[in-house]
Amino acid sequence: MSDANSIGRKGILLRAPEEKELPAASALCMRSKGYWGYDAAFMEACRDELTLTKRDLVESTVILAVQEQTIAGIAQVTFEDGEAGLDKLFIEPDMIGHGIGRLLFDWTCAHALAEGATSLTVTADPDAAPFYEKMGFARTAEEPSGSIPGRVLPVLSLKL
Repeated sequence: MSDANSIGRKGILLRAPEEKELPAASALCMRSKGYWGYDAAFMEACRDELTLTKRDLVESTVILAVQEQTIAGIAQVTFEDGEAGLDKLFIEPDMIGHGIGRLLFDWTCAHALAEGATSLTVTADPDAAPFYEKMGFARTAEEPSGSIPGRVLPVLSLKL
C-alpha cells in the first residue's frame, strides 16, 4: 500500500484499518451516507453495501484517515484489469468540508497510479457527484443502485 502511515493535513494519519475497527468504519459510512438526509428505510437498505468485512481487507485496499485516535474518513479501492474503482469514500459528517475527502482522494489517486491503473471510476451518490466533478471526474454512465430498486446512480471516471 503506497503512502500508508503518512501524516496529511491537520495531523490526519492515513493507515490501513485493523479488523477490529471494521464495525466503527462501517458505522462511519452509515453516518456519512445519512448526511444527505435519507430516511431510516433508505439507510437500512444501504447497510450491506456500506458494511466493511474481513473480505474487503483481502480483496481491496482500505485506508482510514485518523485524527487523534478517531476515524475521520475512509476510502476503499479495488483493482481489475488495470483499472481502479473507488468503492467507498466517506467522511465523518462533522468533519465534511475540512479537507479530509481531498486528502483521501489524493491518496487514492497516488495508490491507483502506483498499482498501474490508468483510470479511476466511482459509482456515486447523486448528492456526492459534485465533489467528484470538482476533483476532475467526468460523468460517463449511469447504473442501477444495488440497494434501492428503481434508483439510478451516476458513474464518473477520471484519467490518472
